[in-house]
Amino acid sequence: MKTLAVLLLILVLAAAAAGGYLWYSMQKPYGTMTAEGVYVTIPHGASRRTAGRLLEEAGVLRSGLAFEIYARRHPKRTLVAGDYFFDHPVSGKDVFWKLADGEVFVQPFTVKEGETIFDIAHDLEAAKYMTAEAFLKAAQDPSPIKDLFPDARSLEGFLYPATYNLPHHATAVDLTGMMVKKFREAVTRLAPNGLKNAEGAESLGSVVTMASLVERETPKPGERPVVAGVFTNRLEKNMPLQCDPTVIYALQLDGNYRGTLTSRDLRMDSPYNTYVYKGLPPGPIGNPGEVALEAALHPAQTTYLYFVANTQGGHFFSSTLAEHNKNVARYHRLLNGEPADPPPTEAHHTHSGGKLHKGKG
Repeated sequence: MKTLAVLLLILVLAAAAAGGYLWYSMQKPYGTMTAEGVYVTIPHGASRRTAGRLLEEAGVLRSGLAFEIYARRHPKRTLVAGDYFFDHPVSGKDVFWKLADGEVFVQPFTVKEGETIFDIAHDLEAAKYMTAEAFLKAAQDPSPIKDLFPDARSLEGFLYPATYNLPHHATAVDLTGMMVKKFREAVTRLAPNGLKNAEGAESLGSVVTMASLVERETPKPGERPVVAGVFTNRLEKNMPLQCDPTVIYALQLDGNYRGTLTSRDLRMDSPYNTYVYKGLPPGPIGNPGEVALEAALHPAQTTYLYFVANTQGGHFFSSTLAEHNKNVARYHRLLNGEPADPPPTEAHHTHSGGKLHKGKG
């Protein structure tokens, strides 16, 4: 009888000790992660036991068993699969709720309006998310948007500008897939009945290409419909668009852009060179945002055929070459720190050769 009592006491004490240890494991912070932190991937369909074991093996939990028992006390809460990041000791209870609330690790990455696939690739590599080479390989595969634009040469124009939350092991294909999906959502929102170009024919490629030119030409949202109107007028009159960003893009495709344009560059033989070839280039030259897409869909009704920078981020617009020449002269005076308009007696006749962006880099 005495021996049985001792055994019962020992069992009670052992149970109390075990319970105390389990309680301590869940309530007190623990962690043996490195200075760089620890990533733990919880697979889809992982059980509470598997999650606890993975977290214990990674040094995040003191006891995987304690985690499993605690998790079973909350049967209505499901552990969300994904990558989790831990950079300081936390309690087992906090680890559970982190997984139950789905606080998966993400890296925010922003694609700015008008950026090209080359700009995006550079930004990704600079942020150490992935190599530029890996992203360009994915972005140069047009198959994800062939149903929208059969003549597409790449995903240029269809990588929608936005902030994307990238998981820890995101691949270039994952990212381009997210971008194309958001582009499709934007198109559905802007034109639920389909995109149409200025001639009224279904042409997603021409709308997105026009939007990309508009996006690269002006940072001012209010000017974008007007710029789209200028380009539309020039197309209708069979005038070359003479859009500098198209030449820059042609140089980027060849890996030859050095930050400035020369008169020789404006004569380069490329289908993207709108000084040499009339009409729109064969595809987008960047990734337009919603305002630029809207401008391409609904260009301003205007008589303007020309525009030139006003040194304030905007442009002077004109309907005739004579007016444009005067605006070019105004641009150069402003660059020199002079008043935009000369004194009434000063001669101010100049010629631009008809170029749309005389004086713009």
